Amino acid sequence: MEALFIYIAKSAGLVALFYFSYYFLLRKETFFNSNRWFLLAGLITSAILPFVVYTKVIWVNPTPLSNINYASLYSTQVERNAFEIDWNLTLITIYSLGVLALLIKFAFDFYSLNLVLKGKQIKQQADFKFVDINENIAPFSYFEYIVYNSSMYTASELESIIEHEKVHSDQNHTIDVLISRAFCILFWFNPIIWFYKKAITQNLEFIADKEAAQKISDKKAYQYTLLKITTHESCLSITNHFYQSLIKKRIVMLNKNQSKKRNSWKHYVVIPALAVFAILFQVEVIAKEKRQIAKEVKNEHGSVDVYKISKTTTDQQLKEMAEKMKLNHNVDAKISDVERNSDNELIAIRFDLKKGSEQSQSYRVKGSKAIKDCEIVIETEKDGSKKIGLKTDDQIGEVKIIDKERKVEVKNIQNSKTNCDVKTNDNTHTSISTSTSTNTSDANVNTNVKVGFNRNVNSDNKINNSVSITTNGQNVSNHLAQLVIVDGEIVTNVSSTNDLDKLNIKTINVLKGTHATDKYGDEGKNGVIEIETNE
Repeated sequence: MEALFIYIAKSAGLVALFYFSYYFLLRKETFFNSNRWFLLAGLITSAILPFVVYTKVIWVNPTPLSNINYASLYSTQVERNAFEIDWNLTLITIYSLGVLALLIKFAFDFYSLNLVLKGKQIKQQADFKFVDINENIAPFSYFEYIVYNSSMYTASELESIIEHEKVHSDQNHTIDVLISRAFCILFWFNPIIWFYKKAITQNLEFIADKEAAQKISDKKAYQYTLLKITTHESCLSITNHFYQSLIKKRIVMLNKNQSKKRNSWKHYVVIPALAVFAILFQVEVIAKEKRQIAKEVKNEHGSVDVYKISKTTTDQQLKEMAEKMKLNHNVDAKISDVERNSDNELIAIRFDLKKGSEQSQSYRVKGSKAIKDCEIVIETEKDGSKKIGLKTDDQIGEVKIIDKERKVEVKNIQNSKTNCDVKTNDNTHTSISTSTSTNTSDANVNTNVKVGFNRNVNSDNKINNSVSITTNGQNVSNHLAQLVIVDGEIVTNVSSTNDLDKLNIKTINVLKGTHATDKYGDEGKNGVIEIETNE
């Protein structure tokens, strides 16, 4: 969606560049044919140039992997999200309604043209088809058709009209009209495009007036014919019709002396401006990490293999990662639901991981923007048991861990603005929420509280799940300055996280700053952890 809005903005800018160049430099010149191609080139350029992107790749060294405690892979700061309007959907809906209305109007104009031509006698002369009608509408041409009402004009006036419309038909001016009309439909919200269409139509009339007047002996009679036609205002908008409301400008341009050739340089003023546009907006610099599929990290428990995935990871690299996991750990990795944006950056991906006969696990990262760097972590303990997890440095779109016995979902995680919803089975529902205060002058208040869920699968296919709470990187069992409340009662004998794991937890609520002191006084100055059990 963002790419569409960027394209529209760039295209609108290019249309404005060509229109104002024409308006201030070329509008009063008599280079009518050159102006025609200049205006058409502006529309074509505005449609194509935003798609032409030069990509410059800069290779950088991968971010070094440090020793990380992977015991709590899914911890994140959480707080409630407010309802937000989907502005992208709103804007697309408004735009689509505008396009639909103009398409209906366009179809109606074609239908009206068909009614005018239907059943009429057509006289073929050379490449032209003449249609004499009875309707009181202004003369017009549509491709090779020249339509007029002969009963409304004298022979001299009819000669002027036909010569004028022959120029339109012979030079295919209908194509210009249809192209400008199409741009008005697609970019209806841009007021400049409507002025642009008017400039194209007016310039076509200048061309036809100039060439028709050269073929008629009485130039003054031709101008009188222009004045007479102004009384017939009924016309079809998709045709080249003889009448134009700015009749004074047509007569002025008809009598104006030919512009000097040296003024033709004005057509090329846009070239340096286009070059600047391309340099500023059409050159994309992409930083790619040098290829590094996996790196083994030693820790006190055993070894850890890290398979790093970034927004620029290619499908081939993903395939090689899956092969590595199978070869090194006997882990079957299925990669699916891969989605990329217009810049070919990953915005969604799903991994289904299974080791031998163990239960499969599914990890999914999904969002509307390019994913942050994430890692598939396979930790091998000294006894040979393995733990598989997904780690992100900053942001997760959606993470799912699925097996036959237990299903855990963590949805819509966005930095510190998140709802965290954990479902343990069909009958129990565990929710984790937090209330935070970002502005505090108390230096003793911990500012980073994380609540996490950890799932371990050992070599016997036994599943162990635990709740972990950390403050500023320290486990709550090692940093018990916080006040712990279980079912409304103060608990002072929490000596390890095992005490937390034994609780049949329903909800955990973390309070900090003024939220804690307002409720619990000085006892809550270092933070409060409220736990509600199902008992």
